[in-house]
Amino acid sequence: MPRVKISPAPQDRETLDVEIARLRDLDVGELRNRWQNVFRRRPPLHLPRHILFRVLAYRLQADCLGDLDRESLRVLDHSGSPEASGQRAVDLGRRTVNLRPGTVLSREWNGRMHRVEVYADGFAWNGKTYPSLSKVASAITSTRWNGPKFFGLRDKPLKGARP
Repeated sequence: MPRVKISPAPQDRETLDVEIARLRDLDVGELRNRWQNVFRRRPPLHLPRHILFRVLAYRLQADCLGDLDRESLRVLDHSGSPEASGQRAVDLGRRTVNLRPGTVLSREWNGRMHRVEVYADGFAWNGKTYPSLSKVASAITSTRWNGPKFFGLRDKPLKGARP
């Protein structure tokens, strides 16, 4: 979104509060008109009233009090979607091990040692090839398991530890 100034920008905090209160009283159509005047283009049709209000209120505050510094803007511009950021955070919290063909994994289950060999195209256990470790773990336990977790390849994150 282009960084433009709302004219005229409020000069002090009290005037800013009054302007934001006025925005709060506008209906969707009036907020869309205000958006068009501020950004010199129509607002996206899918934006609900509360988002229109928040963006316009932010723009007022940025014009009056100052916008984010360059470094913060750079980080936000490169952060991507919130969904992708959240998934990256989850992925960083999981430690997994890369398995090479020929690796043998072992796990004791119900007093019996189970050995699984890693192939390029799957995992061998008890003379049968499985497409994933989870399928092997399910075959061993007769219940659904996360394969890497069952074989100890994924550590639990430490409580309070950050990735």
